[in-house]
Amino acid sequence: MTVTTVPADVDTSTPARTAARDRTVLRLLLAAVFVVFLNETMMAVALPRIQESLHVDATQGQWLTTAFALTMAVVIPTTGWLMQRLRTRTVFTLAMAAFVLGTVVAACSPVFEMLVAGRVIQATGTAVMMPLMMTTVMTIVPPEERGRVMGRVSIVMSVAPAVGPIVSGALIQILPWQGLFWVMTPIAMAMLGIGALRVPNVSETRRVPLDTLSVVLAALSFSALVFGLSQIGAAEIGQAALSPWIPGAVGVVGLGLFVWRQLVLQRTDAALLDLRTFLSRDFAIAVAMMTAGMVVLFGTFIVLPQFARYTLGLDPVWVGAILLPGGLLMGLAGPTVGRLYDRFGPRPLVVPGAIGLAGSLWTLALGLGEHSSWIVLLGAHIALMLSLAFLFTPAFSSSLGSLAPHLYSHGSATIATLQQVAGAAGTAIFVALYATGVAATGTADPELPTAAAAAQGSHLAFLAGAVLSLGVVVLALCVRTSRPAEAPGL
Repeated sequence: MTVTTVPADVDTSTPARTAARDRTVLRLLLAAVFVVFLNETMMAVALPRIQESLHVDATQGQWLTTAFALTMAVVIPTTGWLMQRLRTRTVFTLAMAAFVLGTVVAACSPVFEMLVAGRVIQATGTAVMMPLMMTTVMTIVPPEERGRVMGRVSIVMSVAPAVGPIVSGALIQILPWQGLFWVMTPIAMAMLGIGALRVPNVSETRRVPLDTLSVVLAALSFSALVFGLSQIGAAEIGQAALSPWIPGAVGVVGLGLFVWRQLVLQRTDAALLDLRTFLSRDFAIAVAMMTAGMVVLFGTFIVLPQFARYTLGLDPVWVGAILLPGGLLMGLAGPTVGRLYDRFGPRPLVVPGAIGLAGSLWTLALGLGEHSSWIVLLGAHIALMLSLAFLFTPAFSSSLGSLAPHLYSHGSATIATLQQVAGAAGTAIFVALYATGVAATGTADPELPTAAAAAQGSHLAFLAGAVLSLGVVVLALCVRTSRPAEAPGL
């Protein structure tokens, strides 16, 4: 039997007090998401320096981002259950505590393997934050105001990635790479303390079961798929542990079993991820666009510093400086995009966004070479980030807004899961293609590729992203002209 309880700390008093409570929880969640996003994006610029320090190549170094994203993909499906079972403050506290612990482990890491372990622990906390914030927004914000609020969310999602690389580049110039985590530790601890005292409960709790088999199948399928993709690049330089097709096949079979298990369990509302969300056409199309966009974003984010470092010869601080304007402009565009969404709906925004995404990626693929100017790189990155601003905010809003309220937590968990799987896959695919291009030039040391080798590898990776962007354009053209109405149920 499912029992619904109202926790003692739920504010059921006056509308004014409720509104104040809602503003408090949104601000705290936005601040926490900013911190964890800042941490996630600080790694990209530091990767070449970490690779040199720990004597690993790009195919090994990418596991600092791939393992992070993959862990999030495994943990996020459980957040739907977690947010129904526990109070908002409890979920927040557990997530930030895990993030703090992982940050300390990473800061103390003397070897690459321990550093990866620290990133995995960090990811278990980070995984909860985005679904928690999205579900809270859908719970307390009226439909007619969600575009504006999502615009604020997009500021956090954009400014943190923009600031992360420049902060990382500056710190790596004066500190060893461990300093990145030591600087982050007191900030994370402060957020943990404030949240443990101030985050109110904004939702009801239910006693719902956690299907262990679903968790195991999710972990098996997602990790096997991404590991298989990562082995493609390792195989090109003779470092693959086994044929990429073996983990790939295991992942496909595991994913099929996971989907079958969810279809069975959702009949009794016991699914880890309720796939009835995909019965909404708007949800399915928007999620497909976001997934493709995340493949491109994560893949570009890890290959671009390699190109800037080894082909253009830029120091980490200047690599971060090149990434800064695009991220800041994406954040500044967020509120405007949100207001435009509230007024015009998603289609007038996502179509030009998809076209701009394709144009920027084809520029990266065909316009960069061994003798390219950093100005071309800067311009293409700015266009890329602005285009994603016009895609992500409308897609977030229209996808969740098309669901019935009882599916909000499952919808947000599904989106976050697919984003992280896409991010891990994008990282693995782009690095595999980058390694393939480097290996094709016959470079002697893949840990320190020549300018020509890094340019060739980057060209292959960006070309794959450019081809994928054409699919995003097709999906954008399928988006409905008007904003979807609130779904009564599915």
